Formats: sequence, structure tokens, C-alpha cells
Amino acid sequence: MTPLLKFNGVFERNIENKIFSVENEQQFEQLALEIFQVQAVQNKIYKEFIEKLNINVSEVRSLQQIPFLPIEFFKTHEVITGEFIPEAVFKSSGTTGMETSTHLVKDLSLYEKSFFTNFNNCFGACEDYTFLALLPSYLERNDSSLIYMMKKLTERSNDSRSGFYLNATADLIELLSRLNSETKKHILVGVTFALLDFPNQVQTDFPQTIVMETGGMKGRKKEMIREEVHAELKNKFGVKTIYSEYGMTELLSQAYSKGDVNYFTPPWMKVIIREPNDPLEILSPTQAGAINIIDLANIHSCSFIATDDLGKINADGSFSVSGRMDSSDVRGCNLLVV
Repeated sequence: MTPLLKFNGVFERNIENKIFSVENEQQFEQLALEIFQVQAVQNKIYKEFIEKLNINVSEVRSLQQIPFLPIEFFKTHEVITGEFIPEAVFKSSGTTGMETSTHLVKDLSLYEKSFFTNFNNCFGACEDYTFLALLPSYLERNDSSLIYMMKKLTERSNDSRSGFYLNATADLIELLSRLNSETKKHILVGVTFALLDFPNQVQTDFPQTIVMETGGMKGRKKEMIREEVHAELKNKFGVKTIYSEYGMTELLSQAYSKGDVNYFTPPWMKVIIREPNDPLEILSPTQAGAINIIDLANIHSCSFIATDDLGKINADGSFSVSGRMDSSDVRGCNLLVV
């Protein structure tokens, strides 16, 4: 494969059209390898990383041969492909004194297309939903990719009652009761600690509410596995299932779980499991290990990220997260110990 040495407007538009049209494994791999050839040349940090590994880019012909950039580089370097003035700068959350990651976003419309398309595919048209965001620790920030996504989903909603809530106020409880009585489709997206702090309802359950936790325990000392968190939230809201979002500042795509602890990626996103002690060794789908992510939408940054999460791929194509590598910082947006 001949490397494409220039990221130009025509190539970018062509690639963007292909990203959200991926239908099968063959198309995904072909596009991933095409993007790799560009990023391996045009992404300075990724290029240096590959050179340090003594990998010949022209000899990479499968997903298993692609090197994945450690996610820690986003804390210390500008991870960009080509040269551009970013339209937005997203930063990860973190406790005081923690070094955070930075994602320079060239084109916000690409991020919007990613999350709108993914939501519509998973849940149906976002215009039909009322969105309620319970994200108190994020609201004061203007550099959160999660806040940006929720603002855009709220704007796309046809219900003027969609919006953000600082805390679980009486107004929010009243609105949830009203939406349940109307059987109007609605979703409560909340950082985990805020959902856990939601007051217990003695007389009212919200069985029609889609409750989605995004992670985030805000430094709580009590460690809870995700099953325990979901059990408590089910009881608190009177629902049968709890949904989850798996996303991170360094990416432009998300995975969703629909009522259990297994996440499903959109067609342009893929999880590959690596050996934790040998980052270049890719494990079989049945083995547990560290999570690598391919996000084809991340064309202006790096589409091949080695995360600090541990997990496995399930028989149905979903993946589950079992914990974090011991040497990793605790990420503010995903602070569940599972």
C-alpha cells in the first residue's frame, strides 16, 4: 500500500463519507489501513512513536499489525494529524493536581456527525427524545466533550423541557414524573455520583425513564463494581435496566450499553484486546487484556489508541470493561472501579 502523503480537503471529504458508511469488517479494515498510512506520516507524535518501535509502515497490512498510541501522550503532547487551528479544545476531567488530556478538534461537525449518527442508530431519532442532563461537575466547564454532545442533543430535541440540571432538584423530579405519565420518550444522562445522590423516591418510580450513567465517582472512597452501581440505581429510579456510555476525551466516538455492562461500538469504531505486559501482542477475542480502540472518526488526531482500561470482547461482538491498569491515573470521567 502506497502511503498517502498529504491530508488535503478532497481526501478528507472522501474519507469522512466512507467512515459513516462502513458496513462490514472488510470495509472497516480497508479504511483503517488507509487512515493509518496517512496518520503514520502526517501525525508527528504518532510517527515518532512508530519509528521508536522500528516498524516499517509500508509493511503494515492488517489491523493486528497497527501500533496503538498510548493514551498518556494526550497529556503531554499535541496529538494531531496535519497542521490546523483547532475549532475546539476538549480536556478530560480529573481531580485536583491530576494531569489531564487534551484533544485538539479540527472540525466539530465531524464530532457532531459521529454522536448524532450513533445515537440515532442505537435509540432512534434524537428529535423524539427529551434530554435531561444531570452533570453538575461538568457544567462549570466549557472544555468538556460530554457537555458539548449533550448541548447539541438538547438543541436537536423537539421538547423545550430538555436541558441541564445542576442537582437532582424538585423540578427535575417533577418533570420525570410528568414524562413518565405522558409516556414520552426521554433519557436522563448523569455522571454516576450525581445519579447515586439522586433522592430516593418513596412513592414514585420512573419506569419509562432511560437512565444512563457516564461514569464519574468524584473521588468517592467507596469502591463499587458496576453491577453494584446499577443495582442501586435500578432500585433508586424504579427501572429494570441501567444504560451506560463509554467515551473519552481523546476519541470522537462512543459505545453504549443497553441495560447491562456490555458495550456496543458503532460500525466505525472497534475494540481490540492486547497483552497488558506486551503492548504489541494482540490477544485472541476470547482472552481478557488491555483495551485498544480504533476510532475511524478521529482522523485529525489519532485513530489508534491504547487505553488504560482492561476488558474483553464477548461472543456477541460487544465488549466489557473489567478495570484499569494499576499504573494508570484514575480518569475523572470513568472513575468506576469494576
